[in-house]
Amino acid sequence: MGDVPASPGFAHLCGLGGDPVMSRLVRTLGPLGEEARRRGRPEDAFGSLLRSIIGQQLSTRAAKRIYARVTALFGGRVPTPGEVLERPAEELAACGLSGRKILYLKDLARHVLDGRLDLVELERVPDEEVRGRLVAVRGLGRWSADMFLIFHLRRPDVLPVGDLGIRRAVMRAYGLTELPGPEELEEIASPWRPYRTLASLYLWESLEMEALPS
Repeated sequence: MGDVPASPGFAHLCGLGGDPVMSRLVRTLGPLGEEARRRGRPEDAFGSLLRSIIGQQLSTRAAKRIYARVTALFGGRVPTPGEVLERPAEELAACGLSGRKILYLKDLARHVLDGRLDLVELERVPDEEVRGRLVAVRGLGRWSADMFLIFHLRRPDVLPVGDLGIRRAVMRAYGLTELPGPEELEEIASPWRPYRTLASLYLWESLEMEALPS
């Protein structure tokens, strides 16, 4: 991970006397480096949401490949909302996008252009309001909103209850017999507040570990 200064969140999670599982996990992995925190954040909010829609129900490798093809249409950069609307659906489909995802991308672009989704204002509103505004766009659900909150807005206390990786990591770490549902996950994560984002990053990292600390 490199020599990364310990954060208040790291200290909080390490000292969870009521949750020795998370405490051991954090102590074993140590302070997370910037690579784990960023996880490929695009350069702007529109690009982040564009990537989220493109990557739905795809492997990481396939999502990266299609995203690269889409940006290649625009000179290797994230397109503007206006450019997405202007680009013929046939050209977007040639990148590997389904017809449904093309509709989603164009709906996102319309929401931004007509002001229904003010991406700058999202920086200033509470987490739940961010979710509400994003899910009003076709193709953006709770999971997409949580990823945006975590990796673009860098909000500190987000628990992505719908993320399969988080559910798998919690099932493994806490010795559950099945994947936890949203309510169970919220209950388990209660001691992690107000650093549930950082705890989630540790859980994702734990999926790369052959054996968990005991």
